[in-house]
Amino acid sequence: MVLAVYFTVRSGFVQLRLFPEMFRVVRSSPGTAPDGRKEISSFQAFAISAASRVGTGNIAGVATAIVLGGPGAIFWMWLMATVLGSAAFVESTLAQLYKVRTETGFRGGPAYYMFHGLGQRWMGVLFAVIITVTFSLVFNSVQSNSIAGVVAMSVDSAGLPTGWLLNTLIGLVVTALLGLVVFGGVRRIAHVAETLVPAMALLYLLIGLAVVVLNLGELPRVLGDILAGAFGLREFVAGGAGAAIVQGMRRGMFSNEAGLGSAPNAGATASVSHPVKQGLVQCLGVYFDTLLVCSVTAFVILVPEPDYGGDAGAQVTQVALEASLGGWSVHALTLILCLLAFTSLLGNYYYGETNLRFLDADPRHMTYFRAVVLAAVFLGSVAPLPLVWSLADAAMGVMALVNLAALIPLSGTAFRLLADYTRQHRNGLDPQWSLAKMPDLRNVRCWGEAEGALPEEVELGHGSPLGDPVLRDEDGRPPEEDGRERG
Repeated sequence: MVLAVYFTVRSGFVQLRLFPEMFRVVRSSPGTAPDGRKEISSFQAFAISAASRVGTGNIAGVATAIVLGGPGAIFWMWLMATVLGSAAFVESTLAQLYKVRTETGFRGGPAYYMFHGLGQRWMGVLFAVIITVTFSLVFNSVQSNSIAGVVAMSVDSAGLPTGWLLNTLIGLVVTALLGLVVFGGVRRIAHVAETLVPAMALLYLLIGLAVVVLNLGELPRVLGDILAGAFGLREFVAGGAGAAIVQGMRRGMFSNEAGLGSAPNAGATASVSHPVKQGLVQCLGVYFDTLLVCSVTAFVILVPEPDYGGDAGAQVTQVALEASLGGWSVHALTLILCLLAFTSLLGNYYYGETNLRFLDADPRHMTYFRAVVLAAVFLGSVAPLPLVWSLADAAMGVMALVNLAALIPLSGTAFRLLADYTRQHRNGLDPQWSLAKMPDLRNVRCWGEAEGALPEEVELGHGSPLGDPVLRDEDGRPPEEDGRERG
């Protein structure tokens, strides 16, 4: 949080100052990859990161924050998202700068800017291992378990039988669908994400809007409850304000993942003309996740003036939605949760893939990895996972510490890029960047002919920590370097 405040001040409040610009650059057109097909667009990269960010936590997690911290937790969730937007900007701008070229486009993320930017091979390897295990295996098990759980709730409400047989069937279906997507490569992941994420968001926002319209007179009271819970004297005296702050900040941080080091893996895939463009887009992703999707959940829960005892997680949202819209909304919420969780499976898988390629690009090993991920997804749908949640929380904490330790020394470079972008934007130009503008930067491989070899202290003779994975495509072949300045 302290580091995010520093990034906010140092960048001149970039997450607020350039807010309108975020909507312009998300529509940027991509370039052409060495294989002749279109590279990943800025919006597709946004959709991949949103696929991972926006999951069942946006429904179950917000409900838990309100149950434990009261309505005031929502205010601190909003504040956390606003401040953390600067951290999202810094990490995704750096991911764009230090990305590497593949036959199908680009790849990058914290492991890459730790290695190429800092020259710290051990740090990149550590981060790559942690994020691969945490997101692709642990979190995907949790998401498939959530899908099985909400479908079972919906089936039970319809009076049909549930049990291990239903969970097994759900697991097989989800695993098969995920396999069809992930074996198609990053382009297929991007196409599915850019289709499902907007559809999912629109469906959920329409339901939330229906709740608001039907209870329009309750909005002043809901906003009053949120502010009173965050700042009220009675809450401070009773100790409730402390719980609101803790739960709201925790929900804000783990919902939007800003500073955690996950979203930059998606941001690095985008084909843009300036690294700052995708930094702004990923900052917009923080707002989309927390200020929009999580806020809808908060209003749905708070409008009926719920009793915070008894239910937990998604059940709180389900009960509140049923109270406002009727029994059909239980099944609608099940569909939404399934879409949320499935898109999270895609985003989480891709984070593991891009980091495993940092470690080892052997195509046979990628096949084994995909098989392990699918096995974890199936097992997650049939097993209770309280221990897995505890392991995931611990792993995410370590991952954030490693990433933030890299951002501190590298953030100055991100702010130099921001100054260049702001200067061009102020002059009415569509900002462009190449390494010729900052020739002192080393190991920048995708922004002009000055793409260089690694410095002697980290040069391994191969191009990556454990072989030569960084500059290979999805089939393990090295791409052709065409020297184009386009990122």
